[in-house]
Amino acid sequence: MPASVPLTRVRRDDLAGDAPDVAPWLLNKLLVHGECVGRIVEVEAYREDDPASHTFRGRTARNAVMFGPAGHLYVYFTYGMHYCSNVVTGPEGVGAAVLLRAVEPVAGVELMRSRRSGRRQLADGPAKLCQAFAIGPQHDGADVCRGRGVGLFDDGTSPPPKPLIGPRVGISKAVDTPWRFRVPPDG
Repeated sequence: MPASVPLTRVRRDDLAGDAPDVAPWLLNKLLVHGECVGRIVEVEAYREDDPASHTFRGRTARNAVMFGPAGHLYVYFTYGMHYCSNVVTGPEGVGAAVLLRAVEPVAGVELMRSRRSGRRQLADGPAKLCQAFAIGPQHDGADVCRGRGVGLFDDGTSPPPKPLIGPRVGISKAVDTPWRFRVPPDG
């Protein structure tokens, strides 16, 4: 990424919409943590009226961050071994977020590779992304719009005009809901 490209933080107001609307908007934004930068290429939307969402049964200590305000990370542990991260969306009090499923590494690739034990696939899945970016439970609730550490930025690259849309993966409820959005292979 050229140093001359201006980066602006994503605004909280841009994340305060409905998760299925915010999700495709997040495509091509930049996830930044330390020297690691990745372009978001795949996301999934979840909200509290969705049986696949962690908030479907209401607010708990585990999912409290998903109830707002928008612009914070919801980090959770899954399968007893991996972390996944979501960007909270919607108005405060509504349990919604967008799962960061994959990024295309832009900077800090060698560090990502070392965190992923030299594997070629660095951040093409939500758990791989968290491992490559060293995102863990200490980042649950992190403010990606203002805080230090993990941030979301815009370098002027627009979301794709026609993202690939399909059903979410790795879930057992509401599997046909088309809230998975991806950057097409041609950009």
